[in-house]
Amino acid sequence: MAEYIMIQGTGSHVGKSILTTALCRIFFQEGRQVSPFKAQNMALNSYVTADGKEMGRAQAAQAEAAGTEPQVRMNPVLLKPTGQASSQVIINGTPVGTMSARAYHKGYALQAFAAVKAALREIEREADTVVIEGAGSPAEINLKDHDIVNMRVARHLQAPVLLVADIDRGGALAALVGTLDLLEPEERALVRGLIINKFRGDVSLLTPALDFLRQKTGKPVLGVIPFIENMRIDEEDSVSLQDKPTQAQAEKAISIAVIRLPKLSNFTDFSALAAEPDVSLFYTTEAASLLTADAVIIPGSKNTVADLQWLRRHGLDRALQRAVAAGIPLIGICGGYQMLGRRISDPLHTEAALTECAGLGFLPLCTTFCGHKKTVQVTAACRDFPFAGAMLQGADLTGYEIHQGRSEVSSGVPVMTAVGGSSKRESACVGCARPDGLVWGTYVHGIFDHDSFRRAVVNGLRVRKGLSPLGTTYSYVAAKEREYNRLADTVRAHLDMEAVRRIMRGEQ
Repeated sequence: MAEYIMIQGTGSHVGKSILTTALCRIFFQEGRQVSPFKAQNMALNSYVTADGKEMGRAQAAQAEAAGTEPQVRMNPVLLKPTGQASSQVIINGTPVGTMSARAYHKGYALQAFAAVKAALREIEREADTVVIEGAGSPAEINLKDHDIVNMRVARHLQAPVLLVADIDRGGALAALVGTLDLLEPEERALVRGLIINKFRGDVSLLTPALDFLRQKTGKPVLGVIPFIENMRIDEEDSVSLQDKPTQAQAEKAISIAVIRLPKLSNFTDFSALAAEPDVSLFYTTEAASLLTADAVIIPGSKNTVADLQWLRRHGLDRALQRAVAAGIPLIGICGGYQMLGRRISDPLHTEAALTECAGLGFLPLCTTFCGHKKTVQVTAACRDFPFAGAMLQGADLTGYEIHQGRSEVSSGVPVMTAVGGSSKRESACVGCARPDGLVWGTYVHGIFDHDSFRRAVVNGLRVRKGLSPLGTTYSYVAAKEREYNRLADTVRAHLDMEAVRRIMRGEQ
């Protein structure tokens, strides 16, 4: 019989994902068979499993921390916002349609709970410890009757809940007391402890507040977790973008601008680049910033056509033309790669009312959207791929594709190819470059996670600036492992883990 612990929060971005990740690593270090779980995730950061299913990126990171392979059962319901108060609904890794918020919450959500229960049954067969993450707040009265990710899961499993509040943003005590007050008695009984997260300063000064919480709520405060600086673990959704740099750091040798599209997806593609010691990676919507950067990236998008129109409305298309004309390299990933082409066609109106629109015209490719979404892990390779005066070489560049469109590339240009699919024999073009090396793009998410390829890209920019290239000294995989362990060490030192274990065993 599996043991459960559930992390719920007083609101969004209070640290539920990161604390779930911490517990996954702690229990993994104790030799347990651990599985993360989040019934429903709303995020544009997603991941493709080995069997071609789509799930939330945060749960993939939690699976890494737990030392296990990401499986779609860890996140059976994924909502990807498309705009106009609607989302693409993905059940068990496969899209089932796009629904308005009203249609989903008032009609479909409770049907989707069947998938949640089935996923939990699968997990119980293999894991002895399940760390469950909630979403938002369990006390959202307007959503509570149809909420399938917070207390409905806790009640279904009779799982003990730890309630987390973010003290860094202020109002943590009121949020904890208010959340508990709005819960039903049965739900309140499932909350077995409180956690104060992101605390800065002398914890002894917090003692009166902790005593107040115990007296007011009858719940023990099991830990005060300090604010963890520079935590480089994949984040869940676009709320985290608020914490990203918005301008270059002058002390770094290389600056890379990522255009902050309204429907930006999978910004975790750039985590490894941002972690390079000589790179300042920042997010911007300002045309002037593109002209001062050493390189510009157009990232993925959940709505490529809408974001392309947004670029044009804000004059960023003209800024990109000026940047490339000035010799500033331009890179496109997934939706950004599609935008770099000559034309985007949408005959089935999968994304927009437009049947066709012009691309930015940097690359000789044309994209046509179709009804089927491609989700597959791939292994990419490139040879003599020109970039910034150098030639990129790469083999065994593992990653994944998540996109609606199919792109045709003109012959005679340098391409990136990949094998993928269940047979591992299907070869396809997944990227191309302009012969002058100033523009390239790819469908492959995670391409910058590869140390030698990423360093070759950065070194191309260094040489262009008259700087000497650097050797590959930074291992992204090793760095992630260190971060998981650092997170686990910090949480273990500030959370009463023995009390947590007793709660999981049903002893208190």
